[in-house]
Amino acid sequence: MKLRPLAVRFLVALALGSSVRAEEGMWLYSAPPRAALKAAYGFEVTDAWLDHLMQSSVRFNSGGSGSFVSGDGLVITNHHVGADALQKMGTAEHNYLRDGFYARTDGDAIKCHDLELNVLQSIEDVTARVNAAIPAGATGDDAALARRKIIAGIEKESREKTGLRSDVVTLYQGGAYHLYRSKRYTDIRLVFAPEAQTAFFGGDPDNFEYPRYDLDICLFRVFENDRPVRPAHYLKWSAAGARDGELVFVSGHPGNTSRLLTTGELASLRDVSIPLTLETLKRREVLLASWSGRSAENARRAREDLFGVQNSRKVRDGALAALQDPAFMGAKLAAETAFKQKLAARPDYAAALAAFDRIDAATKIMAAHLLRHRLIEGASSRFTSTPAGFTSQSFALARALLRVADERPKSNGERLQEYADAKRESFELALFSDKPIYPDYEIITLADSLTLLVEKLGYTDPLVQRVLAGRSPRARAAELINATQVRDPAFRRKLYAGGAAAVATAQDPLIELARTIDPEARALRTIMEAQDEVKQQAQAALGAARFALEGTSGYPDATFTLRLSYGTVKGYEENGAPVSATTNLAGLYRRSAEQGDRPPFDLPPRWTEKKAALDLAVPMDFVSTNDIIGGNSGSPVVNGAAEFVGIIFDGNIQSLSADFGYTDLQSRAVSVHSAGIIEALRKVYEVPVLADELTTGRR
Repeated sequence: MKLRPLAVRFLVALALGSSVRAEEGMWLYSAPPRAALKAAYGFEVTDAWLDHLMQSSVRFNSGGSGSFVSGDGLVITNHHVGADALQKMGTAEHNYLRDGFYARTDGDAIKCHDLELNVLQSIEDVTARVNAAIPAGATGDDAALARRKIIAGIEKESREKTGLRSDVVTLYQGGAYHLYRSKRYTDIRLVFAPEAQTAFFGGDPDNFEYPRYDLDICLFRVFENDRPVRPAHYLKWSAAGARDGELVFVSGHPGNTSRLLTTGELASLRDVSIPLTLETLKRREVLLASWSGRSAENARRAREDLFGVQNSRKVRDGALAALQDPAFMGAKLAAETAFKQKLAARPDYAAALAAFDRIDAATKIMAAHLLRHRLIEGASSRFTSTPAGFTSQSFALARALLRVADERPKSNGERLQEYADAKRESFELALFSDKPIYPDYEIITLADSLTLLVEKLGYTDPLVQRVLAGRSPRARAAELINATQVRDPAFRRKLYAGGAAAVATAQDPLIELARTIDPEARALRTIMEAQDEVKQQAQAALGAARFALEGTSGYPDATFTLRLSYGTVKGYEENGAPVSATTNLAGLYRRSAEQGDRPPFDLPPRWTEKKAALDLAVPMDFVSTNDIIGGNSGSPVVNGAAEFVGIIFDGNIQSLSADFGYTDLQSRAVSVHSAGIIEALRKVYEVPVLADELTTGRR
């Protein structure tokens, strides 16, 4: 994947300068860009407007964003955000992900297995409290443990005091810590989903491209005490939708960015981390595509995983292209060198200058351990860590049972973060889920990941030998998956209640495998967390110096927490030709015909049958200059009156550099248009009650 020339020129400009561009920024709700909006657009950000938008916005803990769009608890997000829930509730007889769904009554709505939604209620700066708990001079393991203890304590205290989900969020690479309190919902029921072919029209070939013609939406209703919630805040629907040139806002949960990293950290991403990730993703893509081709049922089971892998692969390809561009990296180095010279000229900033060396040293240590860490411990998630050498849902459950039994007797602050008291409810929701887990699918994914483990560490590696226990990766995977009981929710509840003694006496082979690798996995995690602590302290020193000498960009890197971005509905130029800001329904049919109505450009029968009834001039998708990234999927796009005018579902290919910087030259956020949604609901799906609820806010 290549960056377009204009995007490359922008990245060079970005690296040379530190000032925020006109519409750049994933802004904290506690520090919105009031002055910039007032100066550029004459728009006044009031506290009431901000609070309304904040409490109308929803985070999907499965990954993504959404918003309340009616006073009867209706939430809209993307089809691809809801796909995890659709996949879990589907069966061979009812393929909701492929065929779509509509609940005419509340009784028809299907409850999701383990979906959790969060609505942010408040933000509190706890930086001083966190930093005060770190002993003077403490570094590495000691500092990391002290920070973990104070954060766990703050979260527990807040949860007990307010009853709200409480998360301490690290900002500015450790320069600040904010406590986010959120209302938590777990009774979520599916109301409407279009066919996957409509939601993801154009498939992988059109992913991250524009023009687009996708109805990438999904609607859920939130219940409490078996009744639909009546949210105090929800977004009113705009019948006209987004207009060309209009100022619009995106309220959502961008996953993560790397805009504040040093050149040493970026080089490590380029040379070590991203190539390893891409190798794993491409391997898994081949596996899932091959297995899916064997039967329709295989394809149903693997579809959401395959989409996720393909999407992630494209994102990493784009990120790597930016980091491999010598002009971009050269300009980043020049900007960093200039900043170092400013620090060197000021003796009082000697500590900040030395921070670069500390970051480089920590980065090198982490890179040296990255391979084994990825394979054996893996990246942390809201549930547990997911090691690349043991990829299967069954193993994740087995490790969670082992670790929670070991962690629970410890004091709250000494536990691994995912087992802290404040996270218990979310952990239990995931652990006790009755979602379907398919042994044949588990065998092929575990066998492939064990093969990867052998290839990367070597057949004679002592840990590999203990894991394989004298068998081939395929035979060992089949043995483990067929013998384990962890897929039974009742078994998991029994072991969870019984603690370490029950886990040990169960002698479950997959749990015992997790026990075999756990000492090294924990040791690797300790190394990574200690070095991350070193980097956080160093980045905090750099941030303070940069603020004093150059001012601040005003917003931290993304952290999958609620952010606000602003921009305009605006087309762009590509290869010398203008690209319109908006597509329409006529373009959908034209695109299908141009491709011979062949997959993935074929239309579901209902769309062909209803074509004559549609107003083909109605907008379908549009682009805007809003600064977004992964995690923003499903975010509402609103106008100045906080009316719903669209929903983010993608970025164009030029936006794949957004991890490292923002551009409004060609990079665009891609959204479904509110008018197109209503036209489809009324005339294609013939669900007027649902369309009326969206446009009026009530049933």
